[in-house]
Amino acid sequence: MNLSLRVVQWVWVCLVGLGLGAVQAQPFPNKPIRIVVPFAPGGNVDVTARVISAAMTKQMNQTVFVENKTGAGGKIGAEAAMRSPADGYTLMMGSNSSLSVAPNFYADWPYDPLNGLTPIAHLASVPFVLITRPGLGAKNMADLVLMAKQKPGGLTMASAGSGTSNQLVGEFFQSVTGTSLLHVPYKGAGPALLDVLAGRVDILFDQVSSSSNYIEQGKVEALAVSSAVRWKSLPNVPTFVESGIPGFVITNFTGLVAPLGTPADVLDKLNKAAIAALQDEAVKKSFATMGVEAVGSSPQQFSALIKDDLQRWAALIKEKNIKLD
Repeated sequence: MNLSLRVVQWVWVCLVGLGLGAVQAQPFPNKPIRIVVPFAPGGNVDVTARVISAAMTKQMNQTVFVENKTGAGGKIGAEAAMRSPADGYTLMMGSNSSLSVAPNFYADWPYDPLNGLTPIAHLASVPFVLITRPGLGAKNMADLVLMAKQKPGGLTMASAGSGTSNQLVGEFFQSVTGTSLLHVPYKGAGPALLDVLAGRVDILFDQVSSSSNYIEQGKVEALAVSSAVRWKSLPNVPTFVESGIPGFVITNFTGLVAPLGTPADVLDKLNKAAIAALQDEAVKKSFATMGVEAVGSSPQQFSALIKDDLQRWAALIKEKNIKLD
């Protein structure tokens, strides 16, 4: 091989190496980011994810999209998300259901919520609201409790699935009121809500963000909210405490998490983009309409919240001996 050919090859190799280095050095994010929602479209987690993803798309100058992966009470989507590469391009919109409730029920849950994932930010908080199907006949909590006690197991209670926060709140309700309801699990809060609207199931402990529009339109009856005081978006709906059930204060949280090992610099960019998204006017408007309270937090603060909620549900499940169907 003559010298000139060797020089050409050497230059070519150098140029290719520089090109590959440039590709590898591209700053995050350089391709679309996926937010996995482990529940069906239409529920609180899904709605929150879609509102936030649109704002994050603007913040990061890169497409941020939502993918629903349903089934097994959120297990299928949670497993797919948290076992993805820890590069910041696959995230999960987590909630009480996938971060603190289900891990207490399932011994084979795909991750340890304290040590098996990377929290990004606590984004939103919303209480649960007890809604009933049209024509059920219960105008207040006393009516419902009386109805349930007169016919144990006669009222059907929808949930987003076995092991979800919707179910656990309902189980807690039964424990403190001495009632017995027939649990009907769905593949997500969206389908559960649709069947309440259609009159196929009697009640649902839903997140306010999912059902507030239907409540305002009079399509379902709202009996009580689980906040400490009346919720701003539902001023005419009493709290459970006001309705004679002391200590019934439960709030649903929603926030982004990533697979364990996500690089610190990537985590920092995602945290900043997510918190900035909360200031987007479209997000503020959507949250106000849904009755959601924006939060925003550091990864460390979100981690502490997950730990506290995990321990709270664990104590409740043990105390009440709550079992999955």
